[in-house]
Amino acid sequence: MISPLQALTKSVSSRRGSIAVVGVWLSVLIVLMVIAPGAKEHAVGSSEGSAFGRTPSAEAREQIETHFPSEDGAAALLVFHHPSGPITPEQLESIIALSEWLSSDSKPEHVASSLPFHRLPVDVRERFLSEDGSTMLLNAAMREDASSREILDTLDEIRAHAEETGLHGLKLDVTGPAGIAGDTVKLFSDADLVLLLATVGLILVILIAIYRSPLLALLPLLVAGIVYAVVDRLLGLAAQAGWIAVDKQALSIMMILLFAVLTDYCLFVVSRFREELGRTVSKHEAMRAAMSQVGEPILFSGGTVLLAVIALFAAAFEPYHSFAPVFTVAMIVILLGGLTLIPAVFTLAGRAAIRVPHPKLPDKRQKRGLWDSVARLVATRPAAVAAVISVAMVAASANALGIGFSFNLLKSFPEDMSSRAGFERLEESFSEGLLAPVTVVLESETKMEITDEWQSMLASLRKELSQVSGISDAGTEQGSLEGIGGGTSQGESLSSSGRAFRFELTLTDHPFEKEALRTVKTLRDGSRDMLREAGFDPNAYRLHFAGQTAQQLDVRDMNERDTIVVFALVTLLITIMLLFQARSILIGIAMMATMLLSYAAALGIGWGILRYGFGYEAFSYRLPLYSFVFLIALGVDYNIMLVSRITEESKRLPWKNAVQEGLARTGSVISSAGVILAATFCVLMTQPMQELFMFGFIMSIGILLDTFIIRGMLLPAILVLMGRWMKAGANRGMHNGTGRTTAR
Repeated sequence: MISPLQALTKSVSSRRGSIAVVGVWLSVLIVLMVIAPGAKEHAVGSSEGSAFGRTPSAEAREQIETHFPSEDGAAALLVFHHPSGPITPEQLESIIALSEWLSSDSKPEHVASSLPFHRLPVDVRERFLSEDGSTMLLNAAMREDASSREILDTLDEIRAHAEETGLHGLKLDVTGPAGIAGDTVKLFSDADLVLLLATVGLILVILIAIYRSPLLALLPLLVAGIVYAVVDRLLGLAAQAGWIAVDKQALSIMMILLFAVLTDYCLFVVSRFREELGRTVSKHEAMRAAMSQVGEPILFSGGTVLLAVIALFAAAFEPYHSFAPVFTVAMIVILLGGLTLIPAVFTLAGRAAIRVPHPKLPDKRQKRGLWDSVARLVATRPAAVAAVISVAMVAASANALGIGFSFNLLKSFPEDMSSRAGFERLEESFSEGLLAPVTVVLESETKMEITDEWQSMLASLRKELSQVSGISDAGTEQGSLEGIGGGTSQGESLSSSGRAFRFELTLTDHPFEKEALRTVKTLRDGSRDMLREAGFDPNAYRLHFAGQTAQQLDVRDMNERDTIVVFALVTLLITIMLLFQARSILIGIAMMATMLLSYAAALGIGWGILRYGFGYEAFSYRLPLYSFVFLIALGVDYNIMLVSRITEESKRLPWKNAVQEGLARTGSVISSAGVILAATFCVLMTQPMQELFMFGFIMSIGILLDTFIIRGMLLPAILVLMGRWMKAGANRGMHNGTGRTTAR
């Protein structure tokens, strides 16, 4: 055991030390509750931008803000639909009245501008009416500085005003960026409390079923509650000081991770504490002996999770990057709690809570039921077990190759959510390409002279753009649905500085589908050539492409980059950690390889069930990276606990017998921990966001797969086979007298 860790575990398990540890934790918590706010008070939703610099779409947006300044922020698209047929004159009058109010001085405070629909000529108004006459669009722009909560309140005010003045049978949905922002706040307004109560309740029920002792079931929740409160206040303090940005979604997942991991650590400590109480009268000596064996595995398992979340700092995509500070702070405190608070609390609780009345004879073996049988099977038929499971896992992994990915955030919302319902209504009623046109900004180093020659070059440029596959129209903004991607329409225009000219392109495909992304990429890649062909000097002029499709193209590119970088970094860091923990190159590589196989199989099995069982057509593009980081990091815990116990047993037994004994002794506690961890992630499946449902589902499958199949059978079988390769026993000294497993 590492010397500083040994000194720490000795201290926290002593009588004075255990009291002091609990006192310090409670004192820190009280101080933080006085001086620091909760993390939720400063939590924000991360944007789909880059954490390292400007993306092409962000640069295009900056060009628009620089050359065409406006107070307009997120656009709210008010979609009116008459289910019974065309909109009637009476209903049209109610829409006109709402337009007048949104343009008046009495409009909501956070409305910056709105389309003056009531002033438009009749023939222009028809552009906002669907072909069948049943759907009409009215749009407004929120102020640029309006928060998500203020946007939600403003949209509620607009809905209330529309109801009061009378919609006469019209259904009103609000979509667009403002509608999405408001609905996101609404979805998560009570989610944290619901998640917390559901997580605590579920863990409590499982612990009572495992221990059949209310006190023993409550102690892990007490520990987790103290640690969670400390983490929450530390994050709140850091966010208040401006040191970190706290992401709302990261807080929800962090809470589940914290309770699950600390409960697992409690199970590991209690299991070993119970063994030692059966050998010694003193509870302090028993905890000291228990922590001397499980302290190092907790340190390494917590360290691997910490390394995995630190790797997220390398991600360029802001939602990935913003997870890193939240989980880094959380894992540091969780690790401290696992090494100090857990042993201190259970030492104070003592024999009465653990329900071990007196020491047992040290050579009397406990009955371990199912895992004894599994361990014997693995030890006697390792090649068959490894072969069968490997083939099955590879076959399941192959199914992951057919996964489809979606970049449409609205598909993750409930079907009856206003922003999704409104957008889908627009999809049905108008051309897909009009839903989110691409704004083109032609930027010049000098002031443009609008001569006949310049206008001729502009016409040629439009012609070049229109010839790109996927472009249906290279006309003006007036041919679109008036600025669905950001504010009210201002038409094709020249900036006041004369250095920028903007207009719009209409796509033929849905703006969030891969075909549309491919079109925008073609536009970017060929922009210099198109400028040259049109007669513009590509060294003096530049083309910028803004809008939601351009933004999603950047998201896709960042996601592809981060998937490679984070996957490689997490794999490398955790492999290095495992090599140190296992003290064997072969064992460390075997542990990492089986976890990677488990992850791939979980994706394949999950995709098959979600696709053919639930009818989902695609995964959220974020799912592979999120599930990889957490499945690999958490899967390490159980492998470390297993290998540590096998290494311990190898001090007194031949390697094959040590594997069998280690698996039998850890099987029950690790499977219980895996069930608790999987169950807590299942809580995410109760959330209304499809993305969270899928994440919780994949995590649960992966954890159970790793707990019962990979860690429970495949890895032990491989370790038995490796004992032969490493020439175990007397021939080459698998057990070298130091208690370390060595590869020869």
